Amino acid sequence: MVIAATPDISFLIPAHNAADTLAQCLASLQQQSRSNWQAVAVDDGSTDDTWEVLESIAKTDSRILRARQPNAGAAAARNHAARLAAAPLLCMLDADDWLDPTFIESMQPVADDASPPVLAFCAYRRVAPDGRLMRVEQAPSLASNVAKREFSSFCALAIHTVVFPKNLFERLGGMDETLQTGEDWDLWMRMAFAGAEFRRVDECLAFYRMKADSLSGDPFKMVRDAVRVTTKAQALRTQRCLSAEGPETGWITPALSQLRMLAWVVSAKLDPTMDVAALAALMPDMPDAAGYEGFLVDVILHGLQTGLFTDRADDLIDALDRWQPTFLSLIHLIQQHSFPGTGRKIMENVSWQLSATNPLRSFTLGNIQVVSAALETLSRIPKAEPADTLVMHALSGGQHVGTFVGPLWGDLSIRAQIRLIMQEMQAEEHLQTPPTLAYISSWTREALRGYRAFGGVIIRNGRRRGRLEQLLVHVGREALLASAPSDKQDNDARLSDILRNLERDPTPLLPSPSGPRPEEKNAIPPIRSEEDYWEHIFERPDPWNYVSVYEQIKYAQTLSLIPEGIEKALELACAEGIFTEKLARRVGRLTATDISQRAIDRAIERCRDHRNVDLHVLDFVRQDLPPEQDLVVCSEVLYYMKDEEILAAACRKMAAALKPNGYLITAHAHIREDEPARTGFDWGNPFGVGTIKQVLAAQADLALEETIETELYAIHRFRKGPVAGPVLRIEGHGTPLDADVAKHIIWGPAGVNREVAWTTEVTTSVPILMYHRIADEGPAPLRRFRTPPEIFRKQMQFLRRQGYYAVTAQALADLLRSGKPIQGRPVMLTFDDAYLDFLTDAFPILAENDFSAEVFVVTDKTGGRSDWDSAYGEPAPLMSWSNIQELQKKGICFGSHLASHTPASAMDNEVFLAEAKLSRNALQSRLGTSVESIALPYGATDFRVPGILAHAGYGVGFTTRPAKATFSDNLFGLPRLEVRGDRPLEAFPELMGLPGAYIG
Repeated sequence: MVIAATPDISFLIPAHNAADTLAQCLASLQQQSRSNWQAVAVDDGSTDDTWEVLESIAKTDSRILRARQPNAGAAAARNHAARLAAAPLLCMLDADDWLDPTFIESMQPVADDASPPVLAFCAYRRVAPDGRLMRVEQAPSLASNVAKREFSSFCALAIHTVVFPKNLFERLGGMDETLQTGEDWDLWMRMAFAGAEFRRVDECLAFYRMKADSLSGDPFKMVRDAVRVTTKAQALRTQRCLSAEGPETGWITPALSQLRMLAWVVSAKLDPTMDVAALAALMPDMPDAAGYEGFLVDVILHGLQTGLFTDRADDLIDALDRWQPTFLSLIHLIQQHSFPGTGRKIMENVSWQLSATNPLRSFTLGNIQVVSAALETLSRIPKAEPADTLVMHALSGGQHVGTFVGPLWGDLSIRAQIRLIMQEMQAEEHLQTPPTLAYISSWTREALRGYRAFGGVIIRNGRRRGRLEQLLVHVGREALLASAPSDKQDNDARLSDILRNLERDPTPLLPSPSGPRPEEKNAIPPIRSEEDYWEHIFERPDPWNYVSVYEQIKYAQTLSLIPEGIEKALELACAEGIFTEKLARRVGRLTATDISQRAIDRAIERCRDHRNVDLHVLDFVRQDLPPEQDLVVCSEVLYYMKDEEILAAACRKMAAALKPNGYLITAHAHIREDEPARTGFDWGNPFGVGTIKQVLAAQADLALEETIETELYAIHRFRKGPVAGPVLRIEGHGTPLDADVAKHIIWGPAGVNREVAWTTEVTTSVPILMYHRIADEGPAPLRRFRTPPEIFRKQMQFLRRQGYYAVTAQALADLLRSGKPIQGRPVMLTFDDAYLDFLTDAFPILAENDFSAEVFVVTDKTGGRSDWDSAYGEPAPLMSWSNIQELQKKGICFGSHLASHTPASAMDNEVFLAEAKLSRNALQSRLGTSVESIALPYGATDFRVPGILAHAGYGVGFTTRPAKATFSDNLFGLPRLEVRGDRPLEAFPELMGLPGAYIG
């Protein structure tokens, strides 16, 4: 007989009618490499020979303590066993399971009755009723709050894989005896919230016997108890103020956790008579599963594999008839309570995972038809009902050579299959040329059609062999298609009929606007001299809008620095005389000059009523200045000196033109190139007011007397003679700023110059930012989709400061197709729904920061309101066609957001194709230009979408998948980064990959 010492670990073993398995369970303990253990086995009211088996084994091994109770359930039996246990560590082992011989050796050193207490857990394997070992199942890492999060959602650990301190078990009151299932889940969850640490042992040390008639197989009990455990977990989480639910935090709602259990038990039970709706009625709430499709697919597949006792996808396909009815009922239930298309995505994902494991298998799951086509033996494949989506794998010699995923319109004739293989999979080299008269005839016909091309190859010199081979390949391709069997019901014929019907009444396209193209209209003639340059600048009146508020405030500030009693004044670079007219009222005699004759002619006309003004052409850099001046005014022109040497010469010339005690007043802007650490203009001039001030102050005869400093420019008054000390006045600049002025301003501290980034940086990814409304007010539930204008302004200023430039959808598509690294820092700005506040609030801010954007229009709703938001409050107004046309002239691009704002996944193939074409035609007819881009409402996409959009004429499509666009992305599935209005401003630099960068 084996004699027990004081044990290190006690195993709690409930046994109810376990006569057949108890001996193997206890034998796995007797075979342990460490012998200092105790087993407390409790017969829970068995009606078979369990007690006799237990007594027989215990008589020969004093480490096995036996006890007996009326049937009260496994939880009560384990609590009974725990009260009898003598060891400081416990492990719960069911009577039909067993452990690896090294279990104690591996687990005991990890668990610890310390502070905080430590639990050890390991991996396990399920064992099929026929003895087959299933794959190893390893729990996730459960460090820190991860344990609380995971156990709030599901039971992450098998019951007999955990070793834990007895003191912790007792402190928490043991197992909840009111639970018939999930009592171990409830215990681990309470231990996690009590602060216990869970440490993983990376070995498979436990085995779980699968039995179809076990208590845990009752789906109603499992869902009911899952509701209780998850509700209890939510209360504990609320008490401890832990993270809110959401994809970002990893925490999911109790309703989603309960749906997880429901999906698992429905999948594992494999009962076609199961009332899934009655099972769901046990849940307090059915959640919207949108965004959790992949999560649910993993749960469903695990449940199916458990119920079928298999790890092989082939077994799931073979048993499709057994589980598809219940699966479809589950999908129907989920779809009833979720965003349109959620069920379709789950079905697509399940089909894809089954198909990817073995591309040789063909099957149909719901509306997904999976086809395996051997190229050596192509034959007609009928379209399954109600399939509308095709997954076709092409195999040559048993090897996978290509896959097509897209819409399914009709039967797959041999011709339709060949077209998919050649045009969609680009695997034509694997097709065999049939030695038939039909093929030879088709080849001859195709060759005759291209005889001119053949002639060109023959008579021209150069690379004739390569061109001839290309032509022969093309002819062979077309001949193969032409000779392959097809009919009026096949996939291609059905699609052709649908497209033909849609084209019968197309929306007429407006002719392109007449007149010269903008680049022709604004073309700059060859510049031969400085005079030519300035004459070109003054071709149109007031090229810099000197009558704007910004310029007028600057003029008033400049005039405020002019001392009283100025008799003789000289104005350099007077332009068209707008300031000259004001200055003439403050001085006795004024000479005003400019390098441009056009400018002087307009200035003469403007100042014709001022008898004290003399206007004439003067190049003050190369020509002498009139001497003996009491005042020289020279503003907004010294930037144009080519270098500091020429600047210094001009400054000396101006100082020399002054009388003793005369004044020089100059106003110039801060330029980013000159002062990179502060707000300034990005004009690209070599210097601005910072350098100009220094050069003027360095003149021996000049002293700075007074300065008006603003954020954007400074006005200085120098005196030719001694001064008491410079006076500084801080003032504001005029607002609002014209867009042509504002777009050249970079606000804030040092950043990255666009031109420098263009020449020094390359990237392989592009952030595409997704906005909706730019507005302060709106329904509270839609706060996420509403960015306040001032926040938006700071975001655009941030992008400008960091050197980003905007790209359009078409430009982005071209860049991604090229596969070449992209220069500089590109960004794409997109706005969904075409709200009216884009015109009133977003566009002015974009313009003042020199950005363009792509706006996606719901074409049937233009001029109306966003009625799709009506459930949340007052719908917002949308732009009209005249608004859209006005913005197009100003450089904004437009794409489709479909016609009705219906999720694409909620429409069948023909309806979706018709709406996509209708929306594109409406945009093209209104805008008079080709429209290539589309962003689907809600980002709802599925396997069919790219193919249908291509048939509708689009070239690039955008989703809501959160990532940067890269060369590997499908052009109809480009991701976008959502700019959420409910996030702090500081989240924006992090979204752009620049965490901590200055914003605001």
